[in-house]
Amino acid sequence: MLLSLPNWLIHISSSLEWGIAAFLMYRYGEMIGRKDLKRLGLFMIPHWIGSWFVLAYHVSGDDIPILLDLSETVNLLGSIALLYASIGILKTIESRNITNIMAISGMFLISGRPQSYMGEDVFDLILQISSVVYISFLVTLILIKKKDPHILSGLTIAGFWFVLIFISVTVFFMYLSTEVRGFPTLSHDDLLHGSAESLLTISNLMIVLGIHRQIKRVEKGNL
Repeated sequence: MLLSLPNWLIHISSSLEWGIAAFLMYRYGEMIGRKDLKRLGLFMIPHWIGSWFVLAYHVSGDDIPILLDLSETVNLLGSIALLYASIGILKTIESRNITNIMAISGMFLISGRPQSYMGEDVFDLILQISSVVYISFLVTLILIKKKDPHILSGLTIAGFWFVLIFISVTVFFMYLSTEVRGFPTLSHDDLLHGSAESLLTISNLMIVLGIHRQIKRVEKGNL
């Protein structure tokens, strides 16, 4: 296996945190009687499953690429599910705002579209589409916060957005590892790989703490 023990702990922690966040979101929705929030918690599960495919990929020594492909596919379904759940929370928002979401989604789709589909690996395309859908989900979170500032913690929303920092840093570190430091892949560069993954641990922790804060507010009767 390519990963060191500290790197394994970081990977496992980030996966467990997302699973805990999904559970807490469901519980929070149950506590305040909001089926849409319970649905959001349930629809976080595909991304959690995807993280375990990544762990399995690393267990194999990065020798079974199909596991990474499965992770990307499941994450696409997860991003679609998150977007669907967040739009469900926006049911009470004026239809013009829903239209704005679709327009923004289309804009990201056009700007993120590869120059040519010919010769492109299908899973690279899946990854791009998944990113577009996830960004659309993030936009809906901002609209939810504007419509109802109390339904979701700002820390939770910031955690979901912080995933973009993780992705950006990971891409940059992939370049450094392979083009500058001479490693075959980022997984072979334990320092940069662990550093990048630690950002996902931070983002997931932010999500967990934000939901936990909301639950405490409910228990104290402040929500």
